[in-house]
Amino acid sequence: MTSEVRTVQAGEVIRYADGIRDVYASAFAAPPWNEDPAEADAYAERLARDALRPGFTAAVATAGGTVTGFATAWITPEVFPADRSYGQVAEALGVERTRAWLCGALEVNELAVAPEAHGGGLGAALLEEVTGPAPGGRCWLLTSVRAEAALRLYERTGWRRVDAPVPGKAALVVLLGPRHPGLDEAGVGGEDGDGVGDGDGDGGGGAR
Repeated sequence: MTSEVRTVQAGEVIRYADGIRDVYASAFAAPPWNEDPAEADAYAERLARDALRPGFTAAVATAGGTVTGFATAWITPEVFPADRSYGQVAEALGVERTRAWLCGALEVNELAVAPEAHGGGLGAALLEEVTGPAPGGRCWLLTSVRAEAALRLYERTGWRRVDAPVPGKAALVVLLGPRHPGLDEAGVGGEDGDGVGDGDGDGGGGAR
């Protein structure tokens, strides 16, 4: 059954919380994330708080009433956060690039597709839908270099890695969206790859 992708605003995203939780659990249980069901429960609870962030938007994919994928994003504050992995990102990019590229841009926090829905381009569709409102095309995300399928998806759809490794054991990397004005300055681009299946990433994004 074909999935339908639509934008979901902050006020209605909680309607999909149970389905989002299930997709999160199945997508992030695999390497490199290796998250357990308790972390999926915690994400479902956090979703209500995330929906209150300025500029929050979400895209949800459904098939026959079942959630098959989702993506969430919000506007990164003008004063760059220091919690979670943000401090490491700022250390990697430096003050000027952090301010110019990330502050006030749309930050893709999570992107996940249920394993049974892989093979239909759903990851790319969700990514395009959730980044549509990016101001001036400025959008970014953070993922692990070990998330190879997700990286192939991002790079095939025009995202580019910033040539500034993020410190820490998680091996994180910043990517700028295909319409980001800083793209030409970002450094190395991704290598072309033939992907896994159709290249749907099973999960990624977010300053974990």
